[in-house]
Amino acid sequence: MAADLAESADSRPRRSTRYTGFVLLFGLLLLWEWSARSWVSSTNWPPVTEIVRSGFGSMASGELPQAFGSSLSRMLAGYGIGTVLAIAIGLLMAGFSWVRAALEPLFELLRPIPIPAIVPPLILILGIDDAMKIFVVTFSVFFPVLINTIAGVRSVDPIAHDVARTFQMGRVATVFKVVLPASLPYILAGMRVSLALALIVTVVAEMIAGSEGIGYYLVTMQYAMRAGDMYASIFLLAATGYGLNRGILAVEHRLLHWFHRG
Repeated sequence: MAADLAESADSRPRRSTRYTGFVLLFGLLLLWEWSARSWVSSTNWPPVTEIVRSGFGSMASGELPQAFGSSLSRMLAGYGIGTVLAIAIGLLMAGFSWVRAALEPLFELLRPIPIPAIVPPLILILGIDDAMKIFVVTFSVFFPVLINTIAGVRSVDPIAHDVARTFQMGRVATVFKVVLPASLPYILAGMRVSLALALIVTVVAEMIAGSEGIGYYLVTMQYAMRAGDMYASIFLLAATGYGLNRGILAVEHRLLHWFHRG
């Protein structure tokens, strides 16, 4: 009973502060609205209400859904490929020293290269179609997940390996039943970081070399001096990023309930 009362008392402050961030966000939007209507006289700084109206208009016309649909499909394709490759290669590098010795110099040379720097040569090789953009997303996603996978595998308690050997588990069974589950907190942390990177890189690639997608749409609205539509797409990008982050957090809490409870 005492424990239940303490838990209830502890949950009240959490509930009271849950919406503090949204209150701050709403206040900033109100400040934006007031500034655009009162003392900022510029067509490049429209009121929030005008931005929302432009956004609904673009949604109704199909411009924004089409742009976002093509961008999200490329982003998710690159994110999936990069994540799977990073986990597989990370397990190999953590499990076999010769694999790590062979691949680590190459990866450490490639990892610091800025994404915009690799877009021009990729255009020459892959063109400006989906293949280039998916490759760029895969490249950006790969390294955070790889590094976290290696760190996760190395953090597995040696006792877990001893128990697996005691039960005469093979190498493959040990990887899937012991190593991979124990490494999930690290892997999911890398996947969460990479998800935001995937969205950012998709937009950047479309802005640099694109004929469709939300990045191309943003640049087009800028040149067309349609500030309301431009800001509406940025708002939608922010909401999309927030939704994706909340989604992967929900998956993380679902898979790692034992980790968060501890």
